[in-house]
Amino acid sequence: MSPWLLVVLAGLMETGWALGLKYSEGFTRLWPSVITIAGALASFWLLSLAMKDLPVGTAYAVWVGIGTVGTAIAAVILLNEPVSALRVAGIALIIAGIVALKIA
Repeated sequence: MSPWLLVVLAGLMETGWALGLKYSEGFTRLWPSVITIAGALASFWLLSLAMKDLPVGTAYAVWVGIGTVGTAIAAVILLNEPVSALRVAGIALIIAGIVALKIA
């Protein structure tokens, strides 16, 4: 499997476990906690596989960027977090950074 696909999947998993932290309510709810921990482990594992072929700085930054953007967008949709021009601009800058790292 392509290391870039692994990073993308790991970043999507990061989005899932980050949201899971909210739903686990401080790890006081069993199933959201189990899903959150499983998602985090899967995310780290996929990232570690990608790092066999990609530079650590690039892979990590792209992973965090995908997770950050995904979590911010999902929080707006699922948790009714506010949308502002500054928030959208920040997300756009993160996406620009991810693209720059990919093509660098």
